[in-house]
Amino acid sequence: MKQEIDKLAWVYLKEGKLLVARSKNTATFYVPGGKRELTETDEQALVREIKEEVSVDLLAGSIKYAQTFIAQADGKKADVNVRLTCYFADYKGELKADAEIEEVAFIGVHDKLLCSTATIKLIEWLKEQKLMK
Repeated sequence: MKQEIDKLAWVYLKEGKLLVARSKNTATFYVPGGKRELTETDEQALVREIKEEVSVDLLAGSIKYAQTFIAQADGKKADVNVRLTCYFADYKGELKADAEIEEVAFIGVHDKLLCSTATIKLIEWLKEQKLMK
């Protein structure tokens, strides 16, 4: 049976491009987010993780479920998947790399091969929804 890593992700688009982040000492980009703590709701975990990674405050009332994707977990054995539950949200503050994040960027569909497998699935879905170009 496959193991599953349960993660939350913030989907933020600007002019048809997706906000992605890259951790220190890695080449792969992924959608900002992370794992929830034991007692946290998805919204609480997402707000905390986004503040830690890209320094902005998500606006709680604007958080809306987007989609969930299951993909091979990057850098893990073949029997490990990641379940990426994605949310749209507005924010206040200035986007900048923080904590373990080396770089943040906005990418188009043509840049998807720079991304994690789950992020590629998200990009393909966003393209189908005509939200990304």
